[in-house]
Amino acid sequence: MPTPLTHTQKNELKARAQRLEPVIKLGQGGITPAFLQSLNEALDRHGLVKVKFVAFKEEKKLLVPQMVEQTQSYLIMRVGNVAVFYREPLDKAAE
Repeated sequence: MPTPLTHTQKNELKARAQRLEPVIKLGQGGITPAFLQSLNEALDRHGLVKVKFVAFKEEKKLLVPQMVEQTQSYLIMRVGNVAVFYREPLDKAAE
């Protein structure tokens, strides 16, 4: 895991996340290899990704840390049935 984000960086990312629509939805299949691949691709492309929990709403507090670990990303915020993740995008123009 890279160095932790500063409080200022996290606040800036939270502000940007407010305007985002969910890019990925976690459905009945759960955290499958295909779901993780989609999340990794979105993080590589966009850097900041909003995920909506369509299923597993009760388990989201347990699933989010797993998603962070498996994608080597940061959890920026979790509100209701939505979580926002960040990882430095591969395409710097995406930021």
